[in-house]
Amino acid sequence: MEPLASKIRPDTLADFVGQEHLVGAGKPIETAIVKKHLFSFILWGPPGVGKTTLAKIYAKGLGADYYELSAVSAGKDDIRKIVDSPAGLLGPKILFLDEIHRFNKAQQDFLLPYVESGKLTLIGATTENPSFEVIPALLSRCRVFVLNELNEREMKTIIGRTGYSMSDDAADWLIALAAGDARQAIAMLENTYELYGGITIEKLKSTLQSKHLRYDKKGEEHYNTISAFIKSMRASKADAALYYLARMIESGEDPKFIARRMVIFASEDIGMKDPHALVMANAVFRAVETIGYPEAGINLAHGVVYLASAPKTKAVYNAYLEAMADAKEHGNLPIPLNLRNVPTKLMRDLGYGKGYEKYTDEDLLPEKLKGKKYFRP
Repeated sequence: MEPLASKIRPDTLADFVGQEHLVGAGKPIETAIVKKHLFSFILWGPPGVGKTTLAKIYAKGLGADYYELSAVSAGKDDIRKIVDSPAGLLGPKILFLDEIHRFNKAQQDFLLPYVESGKLTLIGATTENPSFEVIPALLSRCRVFVLNELNEREMKTIIGRTGYSMSDDAADWLIALAAGDARQAIAMLENTYELYGGITIEKLKSTLQSKHLRYDKKGEEHYNTISAFIKSMRASKADAALYYLARMIESGEDPKFIARRMVIFASEDIGMKDPHALVMANAVFRAVETIGYPEAGINLAHGVVYLASAPKTKAVYNAYLEAMADAKEHGNLPIPLNLRNVPTKLMRDLGYGKGYEKYTDEDLLPEKLKGKKYFRP
């Protein structure tokens, strides 16, 4: 059965809700459709704000053949099939690649020549900063458009199109829960109506407890699981950490999100007790970035066991916090003269760099902080 979100999806800019800075009169995407301007771009924004819908409307407006892939499950063969397929009746080929940040570097490198040659016009969608997630060569060939969360008025307009009857209080409760994610709000309404035959706050709350909605990347269960994961590694409980890792992988969590937390953990909770932990965590991150799911799960598990088994200390982390607190409190304290840069004779005559020794027992902190100890092994 076709999901309600798909049934009520608008197919023209006139019916599109939100993102006026992109689709309003004279704005970039509206202008591109009017002028039939074909170009590759990336839509960067939170879930459920219209990235897929906007891609479909753009492709239709330009009379293009539209292909849609999810980077979570697609690979090189899927791209090759699209490129090699006979040219359609409509015109150029537009590939909408959802969650483009889930494509590893090798996959993005494979896509690049097709975009460069014009065989494919790429529309990428991502919730992550494309500056970090899309290779520079591919990013340089795309414009980046930032999409915003839908506001309350826009959410009410979209909810009204579902045709479900509900009180203002129920609509307000749902809008607050969805936090600008129209797709989540529509799915909640659809599931609630199917389960209970009507929409009330109580019925919406009951639906929220359903298993298939328990893990939302923006919701409480997401933060509960990552919290349990970190705390299990901190307590040196490798088995528990592996279980919570498996929970996140099974729920479709971005592997790079997990790996980033592991890199942070290596410095924050292990630090100088085992300096190699940071090397290991970075190696896991690079492996995840290169390989992707499903094999990257093995790399994550390898790193998790290492980090959980390593000795722990927060000495570096605590030292960092104390140094940051002093930097904020005291501002730009004068740098000792012997530590200052000496690019000119005048500065040398003023005493800059005088008495500097490479290896010294001298306290090198600013005068006001002399004697202060941040790092305590």
